[in-house]
Amino acid sequence: MKPDFRMIDTNGIRLRAAVQGEGPLIVMVHGFPESWYSWRHQMAPLAAAGFTACAIDVRGYGGSDKPHAVEAYAMKEMSADVAGVIDALSPGKPAVLIGHDWGAPIVWHTAVLHRGKVRAVAGLSVPYTPLPPAPLNQIFKAMYTDQGKFFYMAYFQDEGVAEAEFEADVRGALRRLYYASSADSDGLWGRREKPVGEPMLQGLDDPEPFPAWMTPADIDYYVGEFERSGFRGPINRYRNFERDWAMMNAVEDRVVHQPSLFAAGAQDMVLKMFGSGDVESITARMQEACSDLRGVHIIPNAGHWTQQEAPDATTGLLIDWLARL
Repeated sequence: MKPDFRMIDTNGIRLRAAVQGEGPLIVMVHGFPESWYSWRHQMAPLAAAGFTACAIDVRGYGGSDKPHAVEAYAMKEMSADVAGVIDALSPGKPAVLIGHDWGAPIVWHTAVLHRGKVRAVAGLSVPYTPLPPAPLNQIFKAMYTDQGKFFYMAYFQDEGVAEAEFEADVRGALRRLYYASSADSDGLWGRREKPVGEPMLQGLDDPEPFPAWMTPADIDYYVGEFERSGFRGPINRYRNFERDWAMMNAVEDRVVHQPSLFAAGAQDMVLKMFGSGDVESITARMQEACSDLRGVHIIPNAGHWTQQEAPDATTGLLIDWLARL
């Protein structure tokens, strides 16, 4: 059984959603650079477990609307989009949210900003950080740019630069980005310290054949989506750090009170950005921000693309957590 596609009106835009199954609603939110398709391995098992599995294309991606303005991709708007999907598919009843990569901060923040609409929340790859000491762009400028070191989020700040590089060869860009953050790679640029000023894709490998966790048909699907949508909307998410920080600074209660779960691949580069990647350290940090944390899991032999590189392990963790809600 394949998912049905629906266009959902929410927060003044329309989002495309893949929907499968019947029962309590689960909304899955992808990251960069992905699509609803990132959850292809989870849709049928969640539906079989008695849920309505809904995987959206985030605004700017795939079949969803693609506002041009940078501020249209602020966290306030992204979380309102998800809240509107819940209203449309589960009126009057809260939903479970699961997010990966940028989708994780989106669902964490939706749980805080739209508390009554969210029954439980799980994040993959990115733990919940309620409010860093300063906007992230200021932090990575001091840590990387001011030291002459390349950092991809800093590279994304100038409108049009990364878009032009990636859109010149969508297939090559996606293959390099997916591989570089997987468990099969030595990291974005291996052991090389990349200097400020280089294009992002310079130095990234494009293996042939690609690791088996992503088939040629999978890559073809993603390529088709980004050839149609471009990269401006997706990269605009990275251009809202000041706006997001100011918004959350004004929120009085930034704790996630719903039952929560965190999981990441053992070789996920994001764990290094948040300090130690061991279960004990992550648990200690997250318990300060999540009052009902019900598990932290590190998945072996998986990199950043958790639910695609290790679909069975990831799906199993999610279903076990859902069964105990």
